Amino acid sequence: MSEPTASGPPAVERNVLGGKLEPCGTDPMTGFHRDGSCTVGPHDAGLHAVCAVMTDEFLAHQAAVGNDLSTPRPEWGFPGLVPGDRWCVVAARWLQAYAAGVPAPVVLASTSERALEVVEIEILRELSVDVPPDLSAWG
Repeated sequence: MSEPTASGPPAVERNVLGGKLEPCGTDPMTGFHRDGSCTVGPHDAGLHAVCAVMTDEFLAHQAAVGNDLSTPRPEWGFPGLVPGDRWCVVAARWLQAYAAGVPAPVVLASTSERALEVVEIEILRELSVDVPPDLSAWG
């Protein structure tokens, strides 16, 4: 997916739906590469692939398992997250929260297909908060 090809730069990563990987969040700037996208690439061993919408429960769980996402870390350019922020989380950490009953909602269009190496698509769909482009069906 994102490995260099014989003819040039890395191929474009797709989302879990098979389409173009959409941006996850820019306020705060997220992504392993801090480019607003859950692009994983070859250097992200942790697979920061799941575009999750932060909740109080998810943030509390992450802090309890040693992954404090709420505390600002200015030395790393990290503002700390609050409920409602979109953040590219490590797929295994998201699955850990799911197993504990406190998963964060997921934006499928912004979640890298590489997340499927860790989390089944059915589980991600169950927690999806994607808004379809055509809202007429919502009456």
